[in-house]
Amino acid sequence: MSSNGKLPQKRKLPQLPENEQKLYNLILSKESMGIWTADMKKETGLPNNTVTKALKSLQAKNLIKDVVNIHNKAKKFYMAVEFEPAKEISGGTWYSDGNLDVEFINILRDQCRMYVERFKVATIENVWQSIRDSGVFNTECSMQQIKEIMGSLVLDKELEELNSTGIGDFSRIQPGKKCYKRYKDGGNPKEQGILSSIPCGVCPRLTDCTPDGIISPKLVFISINGWTSRCQVS
Repeated sequence: MSSNGKLPQKRKLPQLPENEQKLYNLILSKESMGIWTADMKKETGLPNNTVTKALKSLQAKNLIKDVVNIHNKAKKFYMAVEFEPAKEISGGTWYSDGNLDVEFINILRDQCRMYVERFKVATIENVWQSIRDSGVFNTECSMQQIKEIMGSLVLDKELEELNSTGIGDFSRIQPGKKCYKRYKDGGNPKEQGILSSIPCGVCPRLTDCTPDGIISPKLVFISINGWTSRCQVS
Protein backbone atom coordinates (compact mmCIF):
# COMPACT_ATOMS: atom_id res chain seq x y z
CA MET A 1 0.00 0.00 0.00
CA SER A 2 1.12 3.56 -0.58
CA SER A 3 2.25 5.55 2.47
CA ASN A 4 0.07 8.38 1.17
CA GLY A 5 -3.04 6.20 1.14
CA LYS A 6 -5.03 5.56 -1.98
CA LEU A 7 -7.23 7.88 -3.96
CA PRO A 8 -10.93 7.62 -3.12
CA GLN A 9 -13.15 5.92 -5.66
CA LYS A 10 -16.26 7.77 -6.68
CA ARG A 11 -19.42 6.20 -5.35
CA LYS A 12 -22.96 7.26 -4.76
CA LEU A 13 -23.35 8.40 -1.16
CA PRO A 14 -26.56 8.08 0.81
CA GLN A 15 -28.42 11.25 1.75
CA LEU A 16 -26.95 12.28 5.10
CA PRO A 17 -28.37 14.46 7.86
CA GLU A 18 -26.70 17.87 8.05
CA ASN A 19 -24.46 17.09 11.03
CA GLU A 20 -23.32 13.77 9.58
CA GLN A 21 -22.59 15.37 6.21
CA LYS A 22 -20.55 18.11 7.87
CA LEU A 23 -18.53 15.59 9.85
CA TYR A 24 -18.10 13.24 6.90
CA ASN A 25 -16.82 16.03 4.64
CA LEU A 26 -14.24 16.97 7.28
CA ILE A 27 -13.05 13.38 7.75
CA LEU A 28 -12.89 12.80 3.98
CA SER A 29 -10.77 15.93 3.53
CA LYS A 30 -8.09 14.55 5.89
CA GLU A 31 -7.51 11.61 3.53
CA SER A 32 -4.91 9.07 4.75
CA MET A 33 -3.91 11.13 7.80
CA GLY A 34 -7.32 10.83 9.45
CA ILE A 35 -8.49 13.12 12.23
CA TRP A 36 -8.75 12.93 16.02
CA THR A 37 -12.22 13.23 17.55
CA ALA A 38 -11.22 16.25 19.63
CA ASP A 39 -10.11 18.05 16.48
CA MET A 40 -13.42 17.18 14.81
CA LYS A 41 -15.27 18.93 17.61
CA LYS A 42 -13.04 22.01 17.32
CA GLU A 43 -13.31 22.26 13.54
CA THR A 44 -17.04 21.59 13.24
CA GLY A 45 -18.19 23.31 16.43
CA LEU A 46 -20.51 20.39 17.11
CA PRO A 47 -21.13 19.28 20.72
CA ASN A 48 -19.66 16.01 22.02
CA ASN A 49 -22.85 13.97 21.98
CA THR A 50 -23.67 15.07 18.42
CA VAL A 51 -20.20 14.08 17.18
CA THR A 52 -20.37 10.72 18.96
CA LYS A 53 -23.81 9.94 17.52
CA ALA A 54 -22.79 11.03 14.01
CA LEU A 55 -19.61 8.93 14.09
CA LYS A 56 -21.54 5.81 15.07
CA SER A 57 -24.02 6.42 12.26
CA LEU A 58 -21.28 7.01 9.66
CA GLN A 59 -19.50 3.83 10.73
CA ALA A 60 -22.74 1.84 10.51
CA LYS A 61 -23.15 3.15 6.95
CA ASN A 62 -19.60 2.01 6.16
CA LEU A 63 -18.46 5.52 5.27
CA ILE A 64 -15.72 5.92 7.89
CA LYS A 65 -13.51 3.69 10.04
CA ASP A 66 -11.52 4.11 13.23
CA VAL A 67 -7.75 3.64 12.99
CA VAL A 68 -4.93 3.22 15.49
CA ASN A 69 -2.37 6.02 15.72
CA ILE A 70 0.87 4.40 16.88
CA HIS A 71 2.03 7.64 18.50
CA ASN A 72 -0.98 7.83 20.80
CA LYS A 73 -3.20 4.77 20.92
CA ALA A 74 -5.52 6.43 23.42
CA LYS A 75 -6.65 8.97 20.83
CA LYS A 76 -9.56 7.98 18.60
CA PHE A 77 -8.76 8.66 14.94
CA TYR A 78 -11.14 8.27 12.02
CA MET A 79 -10.76 8.34 8.25
CA ALA A 80 -12.93 7.63 5.23
CA VAL A 81 -13.03 3.96 4.22
CA GLU A 82 -11.56 4.83 0.81
CA PHE A 83 -8.18 5.50 2.41
CA GLU A 84 -5.52 3.43 4.15
CA PRO A 85 -3.58 5.02 7.04
CA ALA A 86 -0.39 6.87 6.10
CA LYS A 87 2.79 5.44 7.60
CA GLU A 88 2.92 8.44 9.96
CA ILE A 89 -0.25 7.03 11.52
CA SER A 90 0.12 3.27 11.10
CA GLY A 91 3.90 3.00 11.54
CA GLY A 92 4.28 1.59 8.04
CA THR A 93 5.00 -1.98 7.06
CA TRP A 94 6.66 -2.92 10.36
CA TYR A 95 3.46 -2.41 12.33
CA SER A 96 0.31 -4.53 12.47
CA ASP A 97 -2.87 -3.18 14.10
CA GLY A 98 -0.83 -0.44 15.72
CA ASN A 99 1.73 -2.78 17.27
CA LEU A 100 5.30 -3.43 16.20
CA ASP A 101 5.24 -6.79 14.40
CA VAL A 102 8.19 -8.32 16.24
CA GLU A 103 7.47 -11.86 15.02
CA PHE A 104 7.48 -10.77 11.38
CA ILE A 105 10.71 -8.80 11.85
CA ASN A 106 12.47 -11.73 13.53
CA ILE A 107 11.38 -14.26 10.90
CA LEU A 108 12.48 -11.93 8.12
CA ARG A 109 15.86 -11.43 9.82
CA ASP A 110 16.28 -15.21 10.05
CA GLN A 111 15.43 -15.65 6.37
CA CYS A 112 17.90 -12.96 5.30
CA ARG A 113 20.64 -14.34 7.52
CA MET A 114 20.12 -17.94 6.34
CA TYR A 115 20.32 -16.94 2.69
CA VAL A 116 23.65 -15.20 3.20
CA GLU A 117 24.98 -18.16 5.19
CA ARG A 118 23.94 -20.56 2.44
CA PHE A 119 25.46 -18.65 -0.48
CA LYS A 120 28.27 -16.94 1.48
CA VAL A 121 27.73 -13.67 -0.39
CA ALA A 122 24.44 -12.07 -1.47
CA THR A 123 22.92 -8.85 -2.76
CA ILE A 124 19.67 -7.34 -1.53
CA GLU A 125 18.09 -8.37 -4.84
CA ASN A 126 19.23 -11.99 -4.32
CA VAL A 127 17.71 -12.13 -0.85
CA TRP A 128 14.48 -10.41 -1.90
CA GLN A 129 13.99 -12.79 -4.85
CA SER A 130 14.62 -15.84 -2.68
CA ILE A 131 12.18 -14.76 0.03
CA ARG A 132 9.55 -13.82 -2.55
CA ASP A 133 9.83 -17.23 -4.24
CA SER A 134 9.89 -19.18 -0.95
CA GLY A 135 6.29 -18.41 -0.01
CA VAL A 136 7.28 -18.04 3.66
CA PHE A 137 5.05 -14.98 4.04
CA ASN A 138 1.43 -14.56 2.99
CA THR A 139 2.14 -10.99 1.90
CA GLU A 140 4.95 -9.90 -0.38
CA CYS A 141 7.99 -8.26 1.20
CA SER A 142 9.28 -5.16 -0.53
CA MET A 143 12.87 -4.54 -1.57
CA GLN A 144 12.95 -1.63 0.89
CA GLN A 145 11.99 -3.94 3.76
CA ILE A 146 14.82 -6.33 2.88
CA LYS A 147 17.23 -3.39 2.66
CA GLU A 148 16.25 -2.19 6.15
CA ILE A 149 16.53 -5.69 7.63
CA MET A 150 19.95 -6.24 6.05
CA GLY A 151 20.99 -2.87 7.46
CA SER A 152 19.91 -3.93 10.95
CA LEU A 153 21.95 -7.15 10.62
CA VAL A 154 24.99 -5.08 9.64
CA LEU A 155 24.51 -2.84 12.69
CA ASP A 156 24.30 -5.95 14.87
CA LYS A 157 27.55 -7.23 13.32
CA GLU A 158 25.89 -10.38 12.04
CA LEU A 159 26.57 -9.35 8.44
CA GLU A 160 29.03 -6.99 6.83
CA GLU A 161 28.41 -4.80 3.81
CA LEU A 162 31.07 -4.62 1.11
CA ASN A 163 31.56 -4.33 -2.65
CA SER A 164 31.95 -7.40 -4.83
CA THR A 165 35.41 -8.16 -6.21
CA GLY A 166 33.99 -10.56 -8.79
CA ILE A 167 36.48 -13.19 -7.61
CA GLY A 168 36.05 -16.35 -5.50
CA ASP A 169 32.90 -16.16 -3.35
CA PHE A 170 32.01 -12.96 -5.24
CA SER A 171 32.16 -14.57 -8.70
CA ARG A 172 28.35 -14.62 -9.03
CA ILE A 173 28.11 -10.89 -8.37
CA GLN A 174 29.11 -8.05 -10.67
CA PRO A 175 32.35 -6.37 -9.51
CA GLY A 176 31.71 -3.21 -7.53
CA LYS A 177 28.12 -4.11 -6.63
CA LYS A 178 27.12 -3.74 -2.98
CA CYS A 179 26.67 -7.12 -1.27
CA TYR A 180 26.65 -8.81 2.12
CA LYS A 181 28.47 -11.68 3.82
CA ARG A 182 28.71 -13.13 7.31
CA TYR A 183 30.53 -10.85 9.71
CA LYS A 184 34.04 -12.19 10.29
CA ASP A 185 33.40 -12.73 14.01
CA GLY A 186 29.82 -13.91 13.54
CA GLY A 187 28.38 -11.12 15.67
CA ASN A 188 28.23 -10.78 19.43
CA PRO A 189 25.06 -12.41 20.85
CA LYS A 190 25.61 -10.72 24.21
CA GLU A 191 24.95 -7.35 22.61
CA GLN A 192 21.90 -8.51 20.69
CA GLY A 193 18.31 -8.40 21.84
CA ILE A 194 14.83 -7.60 20.65
CA LEU A 195 15.60 -3.89 20.32
CA SER A 196 18.48 -4.63 17.99
CA SER A 197 16.12 -6.31 15.54
CA ILE A 198 14.25 -3.11 14.74
CA PRO A 199 15.28 -1.49 11.44
CA CYS A 200 16.38 2.14 11.46
CA GLY A 201 14.45 3.05 8.32
CA VAL A 202 12.44 5.90 9.82
CA CYS A 203 15.25 7.44 11.88
CA PRO A 204 15.68 11.12 10.92
CA ARG A 205 19.44 10.83 11.58
CA LEU A 206 19.92 7.71 9.42
CA THR A 207 21.91 9.48 6.69
CA ASP A 208 24.36 10.79 9.31
CA CYS A 209 24.77 7.42 11.05
CA THR A 210 27.96 5.39 10.68
CA PRO A 211 29.36 2.62 12.93
CA ASP A 212 32.24 4.79 14.17
CA GLY A 213 30.86 8.27 13.51
CA ILE A 214 29.52 11.02 15.75
CA ILE A 215 26.08 9.46 15.37
CA SER A 216 26.33 5.68 15.65
CA PRO A 217 24.25 2.63 16.65
CA LYS A 218 25.40 1.70 20.14
CA LEU A 219 23.76 0.59 23.36
CA VAL A 220 21.73 3.68 24.24
CA PHE A 221 18.03 3.26 23.43
CA ILE A 222 15.84 6.15 22.35
CA SER A 223 12.38 6.49 20.83
CA ILE A 224 12.13 8.16 17.43
CA ASN A 225 8.70 8.82 15.88
CA GLY A 226 7.18 5.75 17.49
CA TRP A 227 10.14 3.43 16.80
CA THR A 228 12.42 2.10 19.46
CA SER A 229 15.96 2.12 18.12
CA ARG A 230 19.52 1.73 19.36
CA CYS A 231 21.38 4.95 18.77
CA GLN A 232 24.12 6.91 20.44
CA VAL A 233 25.22 10.45 19.69
CA SER A 234 28.85 10.74 20.77
